[in-house]
Amino acid sequence: MSTGPYETLRRRAAERIGELDLDPLEDGETIRAEVDQLVSAYQRRAFGGRGVRPFRDPVEIGARLIDSLVGYGPLTPVIDRNDIEEVFIEGERVTFIDSSGRLQALDTPTSEEENRQIVTRILAGTNRRLDVSNPIEQARVLGGRARLTAVIPPVADRLSVTLRKYTVKNYDLSFLVEGGVLSRSAAAFLWVAARDNTTILFSGPPGAGKTTLLSAYLRSVPADRCVRVCEEVRELDMPLLHGSFYEASPPNLDGSRRYTLRDLVKVVLAQRPDLICVGEVRGSEAFELTRAVNAGCGFACTIHADSASAALVALVNAALMAGENVTEAILTRVFGTAIDFVVHLQRDQLNGQAGIRRRVMEILVLDSPHRSGGFATESLFRRNDAGGTLEWTGVLPPTGIRQRLERSLPEGVGIEAVLSESWEPPL
Repeated sequence: MSTGPYETLRRRAAERIGELDLDPLEDGETIRAEVDQLVSAYQRRAFGGRGVRPFRDPVEIGARLIDSLVGYGPLTPVIDRNDIEEVFIEGERVTFIDSSGRLQALDTPTSEEENRQIVTRILAGTNRRLDVSNPIEQARVLGGRARLTAVIPPVADRLSVTLRKYTVKNYDLSFLVEGGVLSRSAAAFLWVAARDNTTILFSGPPGAGKTTLLSAYLRSVPADRCVRVCEEVRELDMPLLHGSFYEASPPNLDGSRRYTLRDLVKVVLAQRPDLICVGEVRGSEAFELTRAVNAGCGFACTIHADSASAALVALVNAALMAGENVTEAILTRVFGTAIDFVVHLQRDQLNGQAGIRRRVMEILVLDSPHRSGGFATESLFRRNDAGGTLEWTGVLPPTGIRQRLERSLPEGVGIEAVLSESWEPPL
């Protein structure tokens, strides 16, 4: 940990800001003047033989102090860079992953105390707090450009933060085809699915690109459809002509929330949605999706799972957390009837070269009328390995789903033409 002259001055400057009740966002010039005085006083003591060494470049030290107090300090460069996807803070250590997938360490030394103050500044204006009474916090920060997840003692042994930056904007299905995430026929199929009130899960491990693909999918939903997007911390960002975004309220002092994600799903059911989107299903909000089935609207969700089939089990397990005295068999039957497709993504590090590869590995279709217990699924698209091609398996969706999808196609064009790439929609 840095405990030298710089850290001593930084602490004194922070104390001085507190004594004068200065706002880093409003009183930048006053803070700059106070910092200049502190640096000048330190230099005078050093040259006066007071037992401290003078700074070689006091102007650079002053600028660094001001950046730490009113900006994001040593983290400013990594926050400003567009090619950095995630930033990790563990105590005094800062690392980051750039778009090539390499984990790198921040060159500039920092202290845990300084990093903690920077995190507090990042949270400023979000109506979220990080303190002993609320040691775990998530928030959409930096003007919606990133999501912050922070944990402090006593839950963590030290400051532990992940800042996930949204490095890609305005993505659509054609963009993901160009990036190799999807094949053209799979993208065309998802475009057609978005034109109907289908129910679809996007599954995969953290960082696999679920939210990115969900956002691209939602961009293909017709503008006249009512889309209600519910998230615990907002990440999705796309224009909605008809619909709204909803975010769960921050925790109260006792750890409870005034409005949970489950509450949000409940309320949007009363707002005539054509499509309910839940950014990340993790708990009891999954049970409310069974009500969406009865309401006749579609839903699109992301969920953490290591395979497409495991995603279905994970959804049932999440719904069981609601404690509504509904059995696993009943939930399996409800979701088995309601869900049309599961799209599974994987993320891997390229061997022998820098970069992270995100790929759709499989698209499952559910065939509820022919199940004899559990979920009956067939693979519609499959990629045998991350380096291979996502190909249509030759399977056609069940008759009921196929007829619904074909309502969105021009007369005389069937879903088989889309799957085989003999007809391409305007992605």
